[in-house]
Amino acid sequence: MIKRTFYVLTLLLILCVSSIQAQNTKFSKEEFRNRQKEFFIQQAGLSNDEAQKFFPLYFELQDKKQTYNKEAWQKLRQGKNPNTTETEYGKIVEDVIQARIAADELELEYVRKYKQFLPVKKIYLLQKAEMRFHRELLKGFKHGQKGPEKKK
Repeated sequence: MIKRTFYVLTLLLILCVSSIQAQNTKFSKEEFRNRQKEFFIQQAGLSNDEAQKFFPLYFELQDKKQTYNKEAWQKLRQGKNPNTTETEYGKIVEDVIQARIAADELELEYVRKYKQFLPVKKIYLLQKAEMRFHRELLKGFKHGQKGPEKKK
């Protein structure tokens, strides 16, 4: 009887620990993008053909924007140095803003590409879905989930 109780408690402990570890793991880039795809397709009502044309461009854009974001973060890290001067802070602030502007201009360039094969309403719905996806993702992390819940 004691052995059986010990085994049951050990099994429960292992299950609890593995469950906690699963909640703390990060998304892989592929998993994140797959969830984005599912969410965007559902929210914007993309056809298979539209999705096949849209997502390669969209992920290409995201990779390019990530480069600008990395640049901005590198600039911001320079400001951590306690010996940073006012002039250097001014340069950091302007460089971060320039990186954001460049990312926004790039996004506009890609919207023009999307217009070649998507109705503008679907582009609007995709933008809305992207914002909702990120909001749901943040809510999910707050509650220990991994991203937006799939609607049933």
